[in-house]
Amino acid sequence: MRRADRLFQIIQLLRRHRNPVTAEAIAEELETSKRTIYRDIATLMAQRVPIRGEAGIGYVLDGGFDLPPLMLTTDEVEAAVLGAQWVKAQGDRELSRAAEDLIAKLAATVPENLRALVLEPVVAAPPRWEEPVEPLDMAQLRLWCRRGMKLDLDYADGEGRASQRTIWPFLVGYRDAVRMVFAWCELREDFRSFRIDRIVGAEFREERYPDRPAALQNRWRKMQEAKYRS
Repeated sequence: MRRADRLFQIIQLLRRHRNPVTAEAIAEELETSKRTIYRDIATLMAQRVPIRGEAGIGYVLDGGFDLPPLMLTTDEVEAAVLGAQWVKAQGDRELSRAAEDLIAKLAATVPENLRALVLEPVVAAPPRWEEPVEPLDMAQLRLWCRRGMKLDLDYADGEGRASQRTIWPFLVGYRDAVRMVFAWCELREDFRSFRIDRIVGAEFREERYPDRPAALQNRWRKMQEAKYRS
């Protein structure tokens, strides 16, 4: 790996982590020596890249720092194209259109030597064979998740039994064949997941729930991790 590429990758690696990352961990990921990483970190600091930390403790990239746009590697372009293809096929209508726009913007703005990766990709996601059922406005559902707003559902389970729920939605999951909304359910007083295609009716309430969406999602993830460990 060229030194310039390695410096770029160090910044990317630090940007992915909130907690300090040791030189040993960086060296292992980039397949080089700790001594090389120490020299690279010193070079980046000398170039006024806002890295804090020291040898033996770890390094953190301060917020607000960014690189010039579209300094992308081949793998990053292919990852973006593959992800956009999947969203185009499996996302709701608004996300599908956004994925098409993203691919067009990538093709228009990446350097010439990377353009073929967008226009003639060698990676592919399966196309959409059937139009998914959208019994509610998916764009508004995502907005309600971001805003932390309540949602009333008329819902039917896998056996067709109907129930009415007031939920606190915080995450929309997109799978190959099923879309889900993950939420706190007031009826069950617990986290629940609801298949979008089983929602009979929905009312978007102009009422915030008494928690932050990020906090709910964090609690839910910790519960899922605990289940997998047990």
